Amino acid sequence: MPELNPRDNEFLNSLREQIIQNLSDEKFGVSELANTIGMSRSNLLRKVQKLTGLSISKYIRNIRLEEAMEMLKHGTSTVSEIAYEVGFGSISYFVKCFREQYGYPPGETGQQAQKKKEEAAKPAGKPLERKRAVKLIYSIPTVIITLVLLWMVTLGPLKKAESLPEKSIAVLPFKNDSNDSTNVYIINGLMEAILNNLQQIEDLKVVSRTSVEKYRQSKLTIPEIARELNVSYVIEGSGQKIGDQILLNVQLIKGEEDDHLWAEQYNRQVKDIFTIQQEVAKNIANEIEAIVKPEEEERINEIPTHNLVAYDYYLKGMDSFNRESMEGLEAGINWMQKAIEEDEEFANAHAALGMAYYFLDMFTAGADYIKEMGYHADKALLYNPQLASALTAKALYFVRIKSIKEAETYLLKALEYNPNSAMVLNQLSDIYATHFSNPKKYLEYALRGVDIDIASNDSTAASFIYLHLSNAFIQSGFVEESIRAINKSLAYKPDNLFSEYVKAYVLFARDRDLDATKETLIATLARDTNRFDIMQEIGNTCYYLRDYDCAYKYFSKFVTIRERLQLDAYPNKNAEISLVYGKMGYKEDAAKFMKAYKAYVDASSNSIYYNLNMAMYYAHMGEEEKALEHLRLFSEEDEFQYWIILFTPMDPMLDNIKDNPEFTEIFAKLEQNFWANHRQIRSTLEMKNLLNDL
Repeated sequence: MPELNPRDNEFLNSLREQIIQNLSDEKFGVSELANTIGMSRSNLLRKVQKLTGLSISKYIRNIRLEEAMEMLKHGTSTVSEIAYEVGFGSISYFVKCFREQYGYPPGETGQQAQKKKEEAAKPAGKPLERKRAVKLIYSIPTVIITLVLLWMVTLGPLKKAESLPEKSIAVLPFKNDSNDSTNVYIINGLMEAILNNLQQIEDLKVVSRTSVEKYRQSKLTIPEIARELNVSYVIEGSGQKIGDQILLNVQLIKGEEDDHLWAEQYNRQVKDIFTIQQEVAKNIANEIEAIVKPEEEERINEIPTHNLVAYDYYLKGMDSFNRESMEGLEAGINWMQKAIEEDEEFANAHAALGMAYYFLDMFTAGADYIKEMGYHADKALLYNPQLASALTAKALYFVRIKSIKEAETYLLKALEYNPNSAMVLNQLSDIYATHFSNPKKYLEYALRGVDIDIASNDSTAASFIYLHLSNAFIQSGFVEESIRAINKSLAYKPDNLFSEYVKAYVLFARDRDLDATKETLIATLARDTNRFDIMQEIGNTCYYLRDYDCAYKYFSKFVTIRERLQLDAYPNKNAEISLVYGKMGYKEDAAKFMKAYKAYVDASSNSIYYNLNMAMYYAHMGEEEKALEHLRLFSEEDEFQYWIILFTPMDPMLDNIKDNPEFTEIFAKLEQNFWANHRQIRSTLEMKNLLNDL
């Protein structure tokens, strides 16, 4: 700790005085101290960190422990009495903190004091013995010292740990302490409500409920769970309902160190269930010094319903939904309908019903619940227009009726109120990947979704998620990140052939070796010779290599299967197929494919690639001026895929205009636009700490 001036010492002494005056009050924490001395919470956090190197919560805890040490030395009270006198509500937590601070449990304080006295009374060692020790140390060969230092830097304890998101939390499933299993839904509901409250705080990263569910019966240690979920903090809880009483124990743990930072025991009446949920979330946010905006605190403090019967039905409904089965979905809908019968203005129940009908509509053949989806989404928004789940329900309604722009609007608004919603992030990622073709937003929302929800998926689903993430990375020019993501995809599912052939292209982006790409794709096809999509990709690489015999071999197989299955797959590739068929002398077929390509381009006039596709068409048709005109129009775009930069210069379709100086100038502008956009994306992702995990 740096040397302090008199004013700083006076400030710390005043803090210590206030803490000691409130020593036995376990609820006296950061906010209370800030109010007592008349400072804002954020200013207090910064000043204490600067002067002591400690967080304010750790500073308060240390003073409590120092006072406990003095009490123990005088031996006038028991350990349990002292624990409560210095503001620890849990004796076991006090013992753990004391051991971490002093290296031994509080019950051994007297023994340790006696041991120190005995050691101090011993005569000092002979000078000659100390000299021999020094001589022995300096006689170690230099090479051994070098190896030891190398180990310390590269493998040993001095190696810098991989950085974790500083304010990242996983709320593990709470345990039911009661023998009455019928009350489990209440304990589950408390856990989920606390998680939902924390999710509304933008300064936190909160892992999704589905990601933590698999740890309900886990034998893993807290550090192991924290590493798997890539979080800094873990919340554990247990409780039971006895009559009209709820007993709840919650503790906050620093994951990597298994360090118990905060614990609280609640014994409240059922009518106070919302107060418990609010207090726990705010206490946890205070302990890890998260910034809670006034509007976020206001939403956390909202009471969803004043009808406890309706809320009980709601908790039963959510517990049924979380089974993730058709039976659970149908049972949950029944409970939610009961909740609304009790309280027609219960916005949360309406929102849950709207989303439930969306999933029922998806998974029930021939069903049509669009009317119910819209009705309950609108009701939820009427009663609470700032409820994230209500906005999400309305967005899903628009997704279902294919009004994607409206869905995007509601999803973005939902994300304002719940920045940690995995469902919203995944929906936005899908919209920007498949509907709006926005590589920048596709990548950002894909990364955010993976960050909080990847653990909820089995190995197959996780493999495809990382496949899409790799694709999102490469589209924006992040080659090394794309390689790491695709390797993770294959680690989850080594036989994922989609990932195999995407990896072939990602490696091409790094190595620019198209022959190697072709050979990798041929080897991938050999593992499943019916994969006509891979046949098309091999034909594609042969096309760019101008090996038209090879291209025709694979394109013709692809076309045969496509026609037999009556699919309109890869219509954008008809131009390439046309050129190859023409080169092989099949003029009539070539004309047919080019006509189909032109129809595809005309039908996609709203696409950002429209002018590029038209440039390709006119260049191939020999209309150089029209080709350059459309290419100039396309050069005004900046959010296009990296593949355009990689493959446009080598595309045979453009051979007629490549030697034109204007083509060179236009393509230079395209490259400039792309890399400027890439740098902007990188800056945004780094600012949001979204590149740390890869």
